[in-house]
Amino acid sequence: MSVSSSSSSRFFDTINECLALVQSDSHEAQEKGLQTLAAITKVSPQNRTLLAQTDGAIPTLATLTNASSTIIQTLSLLTLFNLSLNSDLKLSLADMETIYHLNSLIDSSLSSSSLDSCKLASSLICSLAMFDKNKAKFGVAGTVQLLVKAIENSLLDSSDAHHLLSSLAELVHFHGNCTLAVRGGAVPVLLQVVKSTDNNNEDLAGTSLTVLGLLVRFDEGLNAVKKTNEIISSMLSVLKGRSLLCKEGAVDILVRLFDDSEECVREALLLSEFSSVLADLCVRGSARVRDKADLLMRKIAKVSLETTMELACSLYDD
Repeated sequence: MSVSSSSSSRFFDTINECLALVQSDSHEAQEKGLQTLAAITKVSPQNRTLLAQTDGAIPTLATLTNASSTIIQTLSLLTLFNLSLNSDLKLSLADMETIYHLNSLIDSSLSSSSLDSCKLASSLICSLAMFDKNKAKFGVAGTVQLLVKAIENSLLDSSDAHHLLSSLAELVHFHGNCTLAVRGGAVPVLLQVVKSTDNNNEDLAGTSLTVLGLLVRFDEGLNAVKKTNEIISSMLSVLKGRSLLCKEGAVDILVRLFDDSEECVREALLLSEFSSVLADLCVRGSARVRDKADLLMRKIAKVSLETTMELACSLYDD
């Protein structure tokens, strides 16, 4: 027997011993088995593959994510997250049973779930959703709407909001999930995150604006944003005093609004600071912000010229 075969054989023995402990009635035995599985899958892609190939391992771990013990929940989620780091395992890990277990954790976070469990469940959803074929599965399972509700619930305590927002951001790259998010009330929730966060939570505001930028790619999201009261003024506030990530999200949203509606451009013209703020960004923003700010300036100049000519023609006719 080769050294490699011998090593694999010993590892399978270790896995089977751990799984036997995990399936026992003893809390201490379960914890010991899960600690070992989490440790051996932390850094080794090969170990992850071998565990995933072991009969019954993934369903057992998925079931334990809803254990009554938060330690068992956390360790089982951590092990599954480790497995998800192997790109070739993402599809098999995202079966509907596992997704429903993760949904249950997000749902319970609306009341009294463990913070660590919620963060790990969100991180696992994000990891699995990076494989495009998994995105629709989460949409079918209702994960998108649950994330929106959980983000709204986390406004008073932003410690886990980042993980929830990152998961939503990954899922809404798929058009169908954008529709679900908008219908689930994502637009007002995300705008409230932007409004309610301070300078210490700029990453939350920036991620929220990034998600909004993804939603406005399609008509459902665009129409929901357009209906928001004083949306142009809100985006101006972001451009004036928020982080670079926030400004990048805001200019993406404004470009989409200006492309779709001349009324939005005219609303911007009524804001005395709008053009000067854009002019400043054309000089001092990042390359992406500069390009988008320049495009917005040209759109404003075009509508301003048309407005002036219409006024001149009306005066001439009089």
